[in-house]
Amino acid sequence: MRKFCFFFLLSIWVWAVQTVSPIHQIVVNGFAKDMVLTPADTLLIATDNGHIEEYTISNYEKIKEISIPKVKDFMGDMMPARILSTDRMGDTYLLLSDSGKGGYSNLFVERQGKLTQILSPNDKEAIIKARFIDSSHILLGYLGDEVALLNIDSKKERYHVQLGESKFSDFALNEKKTEAVFACESGILSVIDVQTGKIIKQLKGQNLDNVYRVDFKNGMVSAAGKDRRGALYNVQTGEGSYIEGSFFIYATALSPSARKVAFAMDENNDISIYNTLTKSKLAVLKGQKSTLNVIVFKDENKLYSASDDNTVMVWDLGKQN
Repeated sequence: MRKFCFFFLLSIWVWAVQTVSPIHQIVVNGFAKDMVLTPADTLLIATDNGHIEEYTISNYEKIKEISIPKVKDFMGDMMPARILSTDRMGDTYLLLSDSGKGGYSNLFVERQGKLTQILSPNDKEAIIKARFIDSSHILLGYLGDEVALLNIDSKKERYHVQLGESKFSDFALNEKKTEAVFACESGILSVIDVQTGKIIKQLKGQNLDNVYRVDFKNGMVSAAGKDRRGALYNVQTGEGSYIEGSFFIYATALSPSARKVAFAMDENNDISIYNTLTKSKLAVLKGQKSTLNVIVFKDENKLYSASDDNTVMVWDLGKQN
């Protein structure tokens, strides 16, 4: 009887942790550096080849491509600008890129075929990430762990706030774009009010080193750490916990309900899916070819992942091997 129970429990565990293969692969022109799922149900992908590509999620058809001018490298040669960050608000697209000049950034918006430059190297802004807040404002994350809210029309900042003394890594907005969580090298996460830039709360104690990526869904934050910890925080209470990985954790994402979390947990670039309440592993996604940059959930089962190559993977937890 005892032996039967052992094998029964083992069979349940094997059944629960399934290996999942991608159901589709989107091949883009360049290495994918950033990716967002837009309200229009399209996938917007930024590359290191100076452009963004937009695909439908129904049949993965490319419907739009926007390129920005080439930049000079340190040798004076012209080369494609690396798009660091992208977003879409209505029919307006955002493209943040490096400029090849002193680490400063270029910021463009495109609307109905017209490309407008908002910031150039002359503005001497070292911005790493940008996202639309509304049709007139962009939230900016600076290399020096600063946050600013930029008005697109006036090209002026409503505020510019220093959050900490460490190097900035990533930020993520909540669903209503009223709050954002900022990550840095210290492992401390700052939750800010988007309209004022004021720190509402600091989340700490789970990551002890650089946090590469964060996500913010349904009152929960996930954090991917250099210390091999995938951290989870309840924003309201500040309470946190972590799941131990076997390698640097470069990427993370939460499902819309925040009941599931994805972490890139090992050196094989596999993506592990966990139940956020029990911390039990639900699935392992295998097939990613290189170091992960970003993971995005569409719903509780469908997700997308992009890494340092030209292939974006599409996954479905409901279609397991």
